[in-house]
Amino acid sequence: MPNRDSPRARFRKSTYSDGGEGCVEAATLNAARLVRDSKDPDGPTLAFTPAAWTSFLDQIKQGRFDPA
Repeated sequence: MPNRDSPRARFRKSTYSDGGEGCVEAATLNAARLVRDSKDPDGPTLAFTPAAWTSFLDQIKQGRFDPA
C-alpha cells in the first residue's frame, strides 16, 4: 500500500525496536493500524483492520515469525 495516509497518521517507533536496523513504526488512522519501516518513512505502509492487527500481534507473541 502506498504511504499516502502517513502525513495524517502519527507514527511512533515500536518499543520492541532494538535501535539498530530493524525498527518499525506504527500508527492508528481511523480504524486502520498502520506499520512502516522507520528507515523509509515515505515508503510503503502495511494496513491492518483492528481484528487482523490483534491476530498479528498474538502470532508475534507466540513466536510464529521468529527465525528458524
